[in-house]
Amino acid sequence: MTLILGIETSTKICSVAISDGDKLLALEEEGGEYSHSEKLTIFIQRVLKKTNIKLKDIDAIAVSKGPGSYTGLRIGVSVAKGLCYALNKPLIAVDTLQAMARNPSLILPKGEFPTLYCPMIDARRMEVYTAIYDENNDSVTSITAKIIDSTSFVEELKNQKIIFFGDGAAKCEAVLGDNSNAIFSDTGLPSAEFVNQIAIQKFQNKEFEDVAYFEPYYLKDFVATTPKKLL
Repeated sequence: MTLILGIETSTKICSVAISDGDKLLALEEEGGEYSHSEKLTIFIQRVLKKTNIKLKDIDAIAVSKGPGSYTGLRIGVSVAKGLCYALNKPLIAVDTLQAMARNPSLILPKGEFPTLYCPMIDARRMEVYTAIYDENNDSVTSITAKIIDSTSFVEELKNQKIIFFGDGAAKCEAVLGDNSNAIFSDTGLPSAEFVNQIAIQKFQNKEFEDVAYFEPYYLKDFVATTPKKLL
């Protein structure tokens, strides 16, 4: 039995899951507005209560490491590191985009063309954090902050279908939607359930982070802004 407590806070979704190996035992998640500081610890308590599992019995803490919201990632990683320190448990970091591409609801029947999976996290304006994964959840392109225009993914879409999903995909559909090989899905949002699916593999391979020095993968530097003065 390998119990993983997973945390996902990279977007507006706050998600916590407990898994035993490949089996999901409990999941608490909610979207809407950024409220991770209010909900994260409550969701952790709820999944523990649902499963009648105590924190000391957890084998590892997994956290979605980014890219995504600076504040959301900071909260999730801080809580994960705090639990690891207090419980003396290993920390497992999972790429947010790769976990999103793990969602089985996105998998289409294999057809004439190969299918790729392109999770998108909303950044600013027409910019998204994105990467492409194949049907085995292996990376085809590196994670990048990409500004979407009419030339985006032209080569990739020539001979294969790509499923675009995540909270950044909707704003890209108007630009890329005319291509018959571009498929847009409203599923595939971040979830701790899929973080845990990758985390169990990392646990078995002992791919743990240094709790003292681990930092989220922000991809871009945080830029603070000040509100405009009212006239």
